[in-house]
Amino acid sequence: MTAFVIASVEVTDPERYQRYMALTPAAVAAAGGRFLVRGGSPEALEGSLDRPRIVVLEFPDRAAANAFYASAQYQQAREHRLGAAEFTMIVVDGV
Repeated sequence: MTAFVIASVEVTDPERYQRYMALTPAAVAAAGGRFLVRGGSPEALEGSLDRPRIVVLEFPDRAAANAFYASAQYQQAREHRLGAAEFTMIVVDGV
């Protein structure tokens, strides 16, 4: 079953976050994933948005999504994100 990784982001250090953005696509692709949304222009139809940037990744299944997150390649990219953004990331199964 397809799984999605969804992140809500508020960039606090754009220069450092750019390095994270440069490294992440290879880690996503290596786990069989792809970007569906990368930033966009989110608009709250109901409720409020906690952060102005949304990222949605699609993976073949939850195991692939978890492998992406746990990979050395992503963890290296993540080091550049730490301290550069307020960030929440979840994984959810598709239907």
